[in-house]
This record gives sequence, C-alpha cells and structure tokens, in this order.
Amino acid sequence: MSRRTTVAHRATAAVAVAALLGVASCAVGPEPAPPVTAVAAASPAAPTTGPAAPSGAPAATPVVPTRVPETLTFTAKTLDGTRFSAAELAGKPVVLWFWAPWCATCASQAWTVAEIAPKYRDTVPIVGVAGLGEQKAMKEFVTEFDLAGTPQLDDRAGALWRRFEVVEQSTFLIIDRDGRVVHQGFLDGESLSRRVAELAG
Repeated sequence: MSRRTTVAHRATAAVAVAALLGVASCAVGPEPAPPVTAVAAASPAAPTTGPAAPSGAPAATPVVPTRVPETLTFTAKTLDGTRFSAAELAGKPVVLWFWAPWCATCASQAWTVAEIAPKYRDTVPIVGVAGLGEQKAMKEFVTEFDLAGTPQLDDRAGALWRRFEVVEQSTFLIIDRDGRVVHQGFLDGESLSRRVAELAG
C-alpha cells in the first residue's frame, strides 16, 4: 500500500472518530426540560382557598361538617342569659338533666353533676334544664350546689320539658353520638357516673 493511500485512510478514520465523539457528547448531560404544558398537566391542582401549607408539611384535611340530629336542633337561654345552641354538641354523647329548684332528689344529684361535669365537659357534656320554678330560686340552686361551670338552661316556660316529654324531676336524658335517646329516667349518682364514663369511653 502506498504512503498516500495510508495517509488517506488515517484521515478518514480520524473524521469517523471525531464524528463518534460528537454524537457521544450530545448523549451526555441533562435531558431537555419537558414543555410547560406537560408539567402543568402532571401537577395536582392547587387549592383555591385557604393559606398555603408550609413546605414539607402534610396537606390539611378538609373539615366535614357534623350532621345535627333532630334531638339537638334546639336553642335556649342559660340562667345567666347566654344563648345556647344544642347543635354545637352534635357528634358527642350528651346528657340533659331536667331538674327543679325545690326538688330534694335533684339536690342530692346536684353534687354528683357538679363533680363529674367539668371532667367530661369536652367528651360528654352535661346540660341542666331547669324548670317548674322561679328564676331566682333556680339561680340560688346553681350557686348552692356549685353548678355554674355547667350550662344550666332556663326552661321556666317548659318548652324543652314538653319537647322531650319529661313529666317528672329529676330526669336524665342521654343522647348518644348519633343523636338517639338511649336513656330517659332516673339515675342515682353512682349510675350517672358510670354511664357518663362509659360514654366517654
């Protein structure tokens, strides 16, 4: 083979090597970014309301409103004049205590209510429903038995007593988490404490 042919072959080989290196250099490195439309399509939709969650924090779970059962669709005024809405207790077991200020049985139960009601305020609210008496006597009863920390409704007109068909004092009416009346009648202090503890579970 002549010297000229050898040089020509080497030149051809060099061109081929350079071409291969050029192809290899194109294959190395970051891939081209996807179009903006593709990124938007793959990303979840951003929330339209509420503050943005901090970086790395889990997304907030939407709050599902609690269904208000028929038994808790009433409002009233407490003995101190505060508006009371039973709907705010939906989703919890609730104890309604129907009492009268002159009732000796109610007086004996008042000590138990005063003792356990603050403990279960957030899990099993106990709500007094005062009736069959004068407001002044009702307020004195609340003060004497230290019931001020428990909602005490002023039902002198008897609206709630009639609504729940309560015909005597002292009556405890227990409503479960689903709004069903699961007890209506007398409970002594020990039985009341046990039932409330069971409901708090």
